[in-house]
Amino acid sequence: MNGLRLYLRYASASLRGQAQYPASAALLIVGQFFATIVELAAVWALFERFGSVQGWRYGEVALFYGLVNAQFALADMLTRGFDVLGAELLRTGAFDRLLLRPRALTLQLTGHDVRLSRLGRVATGVVVVVFATRAVPIDWTAATVLLALWALAGGVALFCGILVLQATLAFWTIDSLEVANVLTYGGVEAGQYPLSIYERWFRQFLTFAVPLACVAYFPVLVILGRTDPLGSPPWVGTVSPAAGFMFLALSSVAWNRGVGHYASSGT
Repeated sequence: MNGLRLYLRYASASLRGQAQYPASAALLIVGQFFATIVELAAVWALFERFGSVQGWRYGEVALFYGLVNAQFALADMLTRGFDVLGAELLRTGAFDRLLLRPRALTLQLTGHDVRLSRLGRVATGVVVVVFATRAVPIDWTAATVLLALWALAGGVALFCGILVLQATLAFWTIDSLEVANVLTYGGVEAGQYPLSIYERWFRQFLTFAVPLACVAYFPVLVILGRTDPLGSPPWVGTVSPAAGFMFLALSSVAWNRGVGHYASSGT
């Protein structure tokens, strides 16, 4: 509980700092919202031209889109400290001060900078999910609502794990590698569409290596009440979001090894 109170104080300080410039904060939120909406408009143009993609309609794909974007936005809010670890902490020597403090490193980094602007992308995800509910018949029972929240939590854990891995590499490279964006922003792009439209090797990568399909595709199938064209049984969608937490746990193991490797920047 002490750790939770400290995190809330970190987050409160970060949000109060951004609130000192309300116009700037509001513009950043609105900018994030409309930037994501423009991407959705491109998806709409695709379906307007072709009608459907391998039997998937626009409203169904919108549900994937809204869920994945909300997952990534929340993860990005929680792990900003890991995202800037190399440039702002390792290269400047500021990471040494974090090691001296009698608090967990992960707690300090998650509370390093809670980005208010990411709420724009979260809002986009919510709006798109509401739109998808109106575009396609979805029976929002207590079970499907809980499954959607379970998938959201699993997705947040997965993207947090990816960002933690990116930060871990910085212990060897000093700076964060932009190649990790292939898994973050690239993962968001891939997760916005049904798994069945991809080649087999890519489907396996998104299921077993970076389990985006487990936190988006399989749960959404259950929510939509659709049979998986790839042949997976319905129960997979109810348990698969746990893969996001498993990925985060493995990322934490790698992170601890990276911290053990750290030998200070010498500043």
